[in-house]
Amino acid sequence: MPESVDSIFSRLVTAEPTTAKQVQFHTACVLGGSIAGLLAARVLSDFAEHVVIIEHDDVSGLSSFRPGTPQAEQLHILLPAGFAWMERWLTGFTNDVVASGGLVGSASKTLMMFDGQRQAPMDRNPNNLCATRSLVESCARRAVLRLPNVSVLTARVTGLHYRGGAVDAVKYTRNGISGTIESGLTVDAMGRSSKLSDWLTRDGFESPSLERLAVPINYATARFERQTAADLDFVCALATYNPGRAVEGVSIAAATVIENDQWNVSLIGYEPDRPGRTVDQFLAVSAKLPSWYRDIARGRRTSDVITYRQMESRRRHFAHLRNFPARLVSVGDAVASFNPIYGQGMSSAALHASCLASYLLGGAAHDAAATDFFRLQDVVVDAAWGMSAGGDAVRLDAQNGTVVPDIVRQQRWAVDNVRRASLVDSAMATVFREVSYMLRHPAALTDPAVIERAVAVNSSA
Repeated sequence: MPESVDSIFSRLVTAEPTTAKQVQFHTACVLGGSIAGLLAARVLSDFAEHVVIIEHDDVSGLSSFRPGTPQAEQLHILLPAGFAWMERWLTGFTNDVVASGGLVGSASKTLMMFDGQRQAPMDRNPNNLCATRSLVESCARRAVLRLPNVSVLTARVTGLHYRGGAVDAVKYTRNGISGTIESGLTVDAMGRSSKLSDWLTRDGFESPSLERLAVPINYATARFERQTAADLDFVCALATYNPGRAVEGVSIAAATVIENDQWNVSLIGYEPDRPGRTVDQFLAVSAKLPSWYRDIARGRRTSDVITYRQMESRRRHFAHLRNFPARLVSVGDAVASFNPIYGQGMSSAALHASCLASYLLGGAAHDAAATDFFRLQDVVVDAAWGMSAGGDAVRLDAQNGTVVPDIVRQQRWAVDNVRRASLVDSAMATVFREVSYMLRHPAALTDPAVIERAVAVNSSA
């Protein structure tokens, strides 16, 4: 009997590092030194004699904003699935983040609200990690670069070299000088603007199709001093509003504690709403949000308002390509990038790395395209895409009056019932949050027993 997606997803979330190295390559190259690239390099350190991360930005000693991550200043949180995976695989990672001012939170210290109503507490209490994305990335980088067989080459990747239908080297330029480095396995971690598709087309291979969900979203973020006088009972919070119920154009309001005893606070509006471009606008909107949000925004402001706009969610499909080079995979935003407010980016990157470990441990055939890897990765991508892009699609359809297929309508009905039941029922809150936290596959939300309980809870409310 084939393994269920629930089981596969759980196995990837709970994967442990290998107990002994299984060297399959002399050198492996990772294109991009973001979180996805770093975690792929960590996995490859168990399977290659040498791992080289090729990164365009100079990251030597970097612990703050990196030019290649324009979204980094916006609110981020490391969800329980990604946090647990990184804690297991990156020695010293959590201690480093906490020593630098980050905070280990928990479900009991996380506030979730829907249309102004607070969600019931969970039956379990998984931990997340509260810190800026830059701090998480810098601590992950330090952990990975402590490994004796991992190094960074500061250069710009310009293309790939092939032999016998497989990638065998990476082309790059550094200080105006061209070079190549041999690679037994190459990982594209170049983010949502990855050039891989262009290279594949130019070189006579099939490139992945690109799926786009055009949902322009506008973010405004500011930081405030954390005031103990407010006596808030949480360290991160998320308030979402259904279409038509936004507050002053804000569809999502979020806050999390970050290093230096600050709150990172975000307002998110779907086009045409643009919340808080200026400090005065930001504070005026904040004053109309729930009391906890107003309490945070009364603190001393420690940053300007930083805006960010994302036009669409993207997903590239690799699993069904027939003419794709061997010894080549893609991870992270190079495969799928979502609305950042769902917090799935870093955890998705961790689970993509887990897919890579599972693929290599399973006796991968390196003379053929890594189709088995991409199929495994699709389990993770489907889960994240369904929750974030799916949620945005619901909002878009509601705004546009779109008629959706019956099967989609039924799935949305099931998820909405579980979400509404989660406001008053801890068991439903546990299922809903574990899916949101990427600890469980979204298939759990359409389990007949879960739906039956959700309907019963809602009927008695």
